[in-house]
Parts: sequence; structure tokens; C-alpha cells
Amino acid sequence: MRLRTLTLAAASGAALLAAGVLPANASATAPSTAGPKSAQEGSVSAADLLAKVQSCSQISNGKYKTDDETSATVPVCGKNGAVFWKADMDVDCDGQRTTNCNEDRDPWYQDDTAFHQSDGKPLKAETLPYVVVPSSSSIWNYSGAGIKGGGVVAVIYNNKVEYAVVGDTGPTKIIGEASYATAKALGIDPDPATGGADSGVTYILFKNSKVSPIESHSAAVSLGDQLAKQFLANN
Repeated sequence: MRLRTLTLAAASGAALLAAGVLPANASATAPSTAGPKSAQEGSVSAADLLAKVQSCSQISNGKYKTDDETSATVPVCGKNGAVFWKADMDVDCDGQRTTNCNEDRDPWYQDDTAFHQSDGKPLKAETLPYVVVPSSSSIWNYSGAGIKGGGVVAVIYNNKVEYAVVGDTGPTKIIGEASYATAKALGIDPDPATGGADSGVTYILFKNSKVSPIESHSAAVSLGDQLAKQFLANN
């Protein structure tokens, strides 16, 4: 697995709700603390989503590496209402300390995430499915593309769909990372040091979306299913 850059981009203001954001319609939903049981989630199939992302209209100024030692081969692609990329999955355990996410289990562990829960605490990687986006750089600026903290992501692997939120930022030149809970739900080894998937993971990030509260996985699934249906209709 790659050596993760031990820097965390400042997230001040990055999760502000922009005009035209689709409502979650689930803000009153109690936050899910147990984490997802398993994918498939929602009513839209992995096959239907993947059929819409066969070709890439590149919107990034360059391409990303999946690991420190690999060449840059992954572009960020644009679609109506979404951006996507196809990469590997490194496991992020950053955020609140839990049984499986801590300094002893993860040699790159950090006790913070770029975006925080509604109570101000870091996210909990062991139970909350979230995705890491590259920190803004000359390659690509996620916020300029309508992607924000708490935005909904459909993560697809092995014909399964898992809905997650944008929860953390990572290195400026590397892409393909998600939380312990995301990996586990998709049947990927979630061990932060030795697990992950080498390839075959598709990340579809829905523009101008925001889950409220960010820590409510059930709200992410509800909004994600709605946005996935719109994505199929508009592409």
C-alpha cells in the first residue's frame, strides 16, 4: 500500500451549503452509528450506473497516481450532475479513535478528518462510509467542480453499490481512498495497513449534494438513491 501524505487540508468553509443544493430530505434522520450492513444499497444497480461511465470526458488538468510508486493514469471525468473516477481503494482510518482505527492498527493514522460531524467531532471511519478526495491543486479543484464535504458518492465494486459521503481530503497527486466502513461494506479487506483493493473501484460523486447531518448514513443512502436515479435519467 502507498505511504499516505501526513498532511490534512484545511476544511474551513469547504462544507458550506451552496445555492442550488439538492435537499437531503432526511435532516431529521437520527445519525446511523452502527455503520452499513452490506451493499447493495438503494434501488439502482451497479450495472446501470457503470453503463453511464464507460467513457470519460476528462475535466482534470492532469491525471492522478493511485499510489506513490505508480504512474499517473487516473483522470477525473465529468458527466451531467456528477464527476467520477476509476481507481483502487486505499483504506482511510482517520478520525475518531475506535477499535480498528487507531495508531496501533494504522501506521498513518491521524485523529482528524477534513470535514466534521454536526457536533464538531471528526468523522468515525470504522462506522461511517466516506470517501477521500484529493486536496485542491493545479490538477483539479474539487470544490470548483461542485464537490463539497458531505456530498454523496456512489462507490461501486464487484457489482455492489455503497453510498458514502465526501469525508476527508488527501494528497494532491493521489486518488482512490475510502474509509474502513466503505471497504468493509463492499467486501474489501478494511485493514488500513494491508487491506484495500488494487483496482476495479468506481467513484461517482454527485455535484452540489450534501447530506445533513454528514454522519447519518441512512440520509446518505436516501439522497444517494434519489441522485442515482436522476443521474441515469440525465446521462
